[in-house]
Amino acid sequence: MTSRSITVLGATGSIGASTLDLIRRHRDEWRVVALTAHSSAAELAALAREFQAEIAVVSDEAALPALREALAGTTIEAAAGAAAQIEAAARGADVTVAAIVGCAGLAPTMAAIEQGGVIALANKEALVSAGDVMTAAVARYGATLLPVDSEHNAIFQCLQGNDIAHVHAITLTASGGPFRDWSLEQLEKATPAEAVKHPNWSMGAKISVDSATMMNKGLEFIEAYHLFPVGVERLRIIVHPQSIVHSMVEYRDGSTLAQLGPSDMRVPIASALAWPARMDTPCAPLDLAAIGQLTFRAPDETRFPATRLARAAVIEGGAVPAVMNAANEIAVAAFLNSQIGFTRIVQSVENVLSLGLAPAPTCLEDVIAIDAEARIRARELMEPVR
Repeated sequence: MTSRSITVLGATGSIGASTLDLIRRHRDEWRVVALTAHSSAAELAALAREFQAEIAVVSDEAALPALREALAGTTIEAAAGAAAQIEAAARGADVTVAAIVGCAGLAPTMAAIEQGGVIALANKEALVSAGDVMTAAVARYGATLLPVDSEHNAIFQCLQGNDIAHVHAITLTASGGPFRDWSLEQLEKATPAEAVKHPNWSMGAKISVDSATMMNKGLEFIEAYHLFPVGVERLRIIVHPQSIVHSMVEYRDGSTLAQLGPSDMRVPIASALAWPARMDTPCAPLDLAAIGQLTFRAPDETRFPATRLARAAVIEGGAVPAVMNAANEIAVAAFLNSQIGFTRIVQSVENVLSLGLAPAPTCLEDVIAIDAEARIRARELMEPVR
């Protein structure tokens, strides 16, 4: 079998680790071009050595000496800084896994798109903050965008072989997070330690809090709007506590296709890596008899208003989604630092949005500027919403 080349942007994070676990199990089928990380020089160097990468890049320039030392005696290039990340992404791998968290991932993701290859997208900001800009670039450069988020990958799988014009509705499923059965009074007293204990998934602190507020589902709603052009009115959210059905597509004839799988990110990553084929994963098959019940219920936007806010952001468009995303990151960080209460997270995002907005972004530089301004405003407003 002819090997394919791959670059992993964000190799030391959870998505990067799951990706490299799959590559490790199918080693002969892949040639690793570039691996990047923020500052974990020792871990990145070990991965670069194991997978014989051409180049390893840390975005934190202070970590470059440690990276060079860890790669001494090899032919692997070591580099650092934002420009080096962009250059690594522009080397033109067959598949680029875009898993850098936050707006730091925007420019490298765009650089990969401009090479016209396959982009396995796990960076939310690419479509939440820069959806119009990114999708226009995908069309312009002939790239293929494959979603890695479990929900969007599920929709992608359910659409295969079907005409999107025949879609009646797309439903994103949500676990509801650790507080799905809590009252408003309980939510007001929720602690960071409680919020990061997701009942189904193993995730980082920020995304776990987003799941607890349902903002994660709101962000995914915006991503789905850009990935699957069926219109806001055909996109829905439903709470499914078991996280077995990852999303559903209903067609005009009344048929609904659902993708089911374990709560393991290696399943959607494998789908993207092997597309349009399939590949083996170490994940255990579902035992539906043991699971017993799959339940569903409508989201409660009184207790969890983030999905309502995201829907309004899509409808208003322009800079609104980017501002919402940036303000949410600042609010979540404040909550994790015990500066604000749990229910103030979404309230503070609404406060930032009420200040007025920048013009709609037309390029990546606009998106980055909007993001930076929104963060400043969010920090300035954090004191009044304590």
